[in-house]
Amino acid sequence: MIWTIIGILLLIWIIGFLLDFAGGIIHILLVIALIVFIYKMIKR
Repeated sequence: MIWTIIGILLLIWIIGFLLDFAGGIIHILLVIALIVFIYKMIKR
């Protein structure tokens, strides 16, 4: 489940980066996803 969310966010981030669409929001979501991913890896 977490891998799907990370993949979707990365895809949206790349598209947003190329099209310069809602860059700030996408960067914030990517940082949140990264924090959650690191937390899950540490908790494991």
